[in-house]
Amino acid sequence: MGTNQGKVSKFKEIMGCYPTGVTVITTFDNENKPVGMTVNSFSSVSIDPLLILWSIRKNATEFDTYIKAKKFAVNILDGSNTKACKVFASKDKDERFEQIDWRVSNYGLPLLNEVYGIMECKTIQQIDAGDHIIIVGQVTELEKLSDTPMLYYKREMGHIPSNWVKNA
Repeated sequence: MGTNQGKVSKFKEIMGCYPTGVTVITTFDNENKPVGMTVNSFSSVSIDPLLILWSIRKNATEFDTYIKAKKFAVNILDGSNTKACKVFASKDKDERFEQIDWRVSNYGLPLLNEVYGIMECKTIQQIDAGDHIIIVGQVTELEKLSDTPMLYYKREMGHIPSNWVKNA
């Protein structure tokens, strides 16, 4: 494979073809302002207890806020809500919550309204992993709001194809 840069490019190419869901991780900062960022490095870990993980780049703008947060919400985006994905991926972090419908949960977390589902979590572990920190959360509350989560594949996002969705 040659140089490290060659490996990095190939890694990005391979991972870009790995379909994932898209989430917005939300919490409040130390001034009680809502913060949120688009994340696709999200996965389930355990059923007993209910555990999930996600990772954050060490040089992310809101890194300190998330590392200090004792709780956070995973907002799994709906396939039609590309606006939320773009808003929370933008550099303009101060305007994010002004552009999106949201509410505060009983658990005290900012939640997005137009999403597939929400998992409210308490932080139970942080793991140093290269240029990222992996955050493990225990799910305390769950809510399902729609039927079609967002799919991210080859830098594109949208609905899961209808022939993949089975009626419950």
